[in-house]
Amino acid sequence: MKSILRPLTLALLTVSCAVSAPASAQTTPTLKVPDGFKVTEFATGFKQPRFMVVASNGDVLLSDMGAGTVYVMSDANKDGVADGQQLYVTGLNQPHGLAIHGGYLYVAETDKVVRFAYKPGDMKASGQPETLLSLPSGGGHSTRTVEFGPDGKMYVAAGSSCNVCEESDPKRAAIWVYDADGKNGKEYASGLRNPVGIEWVGDTLYSTNNGRDMLGDDLPPEGIYRVKSGGFYGWPYCYTTKPGEAQVWDKDFGKKSAATCTGATPAFSLTTAHAAPLGLAAYTGSTFPAAYKGQLFIALHGSWNRSAKSGYKVITVDPASGKATDFLTGFLSGQRTEGRPVDLVVMPDGALLLTDDGAGKVWRIQYRPS
Repeated sequence: MKSILRPLTLALLTVSCAVSAPASAQTTPTLKVPDGFKVTEFATGFKQPRFMVVASNGDVLLSDMGAGTVYVMSDANKDGVADGQQLYVTGLNQPHGLAIHGGYLYVAETDKVVRFAYKPGDMKASGQPETLLSLPSGGGHSTRTVEFGPDGKMYVAAGSSCNVCEESDPKRAAIWVYDADGKNGKEYASGLRNPVGIEWVGDTLYSTNNGRDMLGDDLPPEGIYRVKSGGFYGWPYCYTTKPGEAQVWDKDFGKKSAATCTGATPAFSLTTAHAAPLGLAAYTGSTFPAAYKGQLFIALHGSWNRSAKSGYKVITVDPASGKATDFLTGFLSGQRTEGRPVDLVVMPDGALLLTDDGAGKVWRIQYRPS
C-alpha cells in the first residue's frame, strides 16, 4: 500500500461545544487535523466510552466500561450527530470489546465473553446474555477485546496481571482463538503485555501493545505488531527498540537469557514509550484523500508515568513501511490533559468516529475540503 507522499499541513480547528467531563478533561480541546478535515462532536455524556462496532445499517454500538453499559447510537437524518444514545444493556462487568457476528452481539467483559441475539436496528437486548467463556480478571490490566477473523473464529485478547512477571495463566498477555460459540479455545499468540486493540485487515491480524513501565521515559517504545498463529512477541523477557529489528533482552527483569529473544517477533512500527496505543482501524472508506486508503489509524491513549507526557493523539501507520505520522493532536495543552483517545471505527459515509474517555465523548472526523 502506498504511504502518504508529502507532509500534511496541519490546520487548526477549535471545537466550540460545552464539555461535561471528568477532572482529567475540564476544557474543550483545540484539535489539529490535516487540511480539509473537520472534527465535530458526534455524541457526549458517557462515563467511560471505550470500544465501538458499526452494524450493517450504520448503527454504532459503544461500550461504556465505567457504567457497565452498552449503548446504541443512530444518525437517521445523517447530519453527523447521533440522534441520542439508547441503552442496549446494562449491569455488565466492565464491558470493553464488541463484535457483531452470525446474528449475535459479542461483548468482552473483564471476566468473560458473552453474546446477545442481535439484528441491525435492535435498540435493546431482547434476552439474557449467553456466557461463552470465562477470562482471568483482576491485576493491572482489566480490558478484554473480542474480534472475528476471516475464518469465522473468535479472537480474544487479555492483558497481563502485572507490569513485568511470568504469568501463571496462559490466557493473560496473549491472544486466544475460539469457535464462535466459545468452544475449542487455544492460544494464538503470546508475549503481548497488553494487546488492547486487535483488528483483522484482510488476512493479517494487527495488534497494538502497551510495553512495560519503570525503565524510564523512553524505554521500551510502544509497538504495533503483525500477529501470526504461534507467534511469540517478547514480553516479559524482551522488547523492540527499532522497528523490525531483533528484540532486546530485558536485563532489568533478569529472567531467562538473551537467547530467549531470538524467537521473539519484533514490532513493525513503534511509538513513543508509554503512549498507550489502544484501538485501531484500517481506513476502508471513500471520502478521505486516496493517500489514506488502507492506512491504520491508531488511538494513543496517553502516558501516566512519563515526565513529559506522550500520546494523547491519533496517528496513522503505513502497514507497508511502518511509518507513523501524527493525524489528530490537541488533547494535550502543555502538560494538561484535555482528552484521551481510545478507539476508532469507519462509518458507512467514510467518516471516522473516535471515543474519548477523558471527556466522555465520541468525536467525528470527516474530510470536507473548502
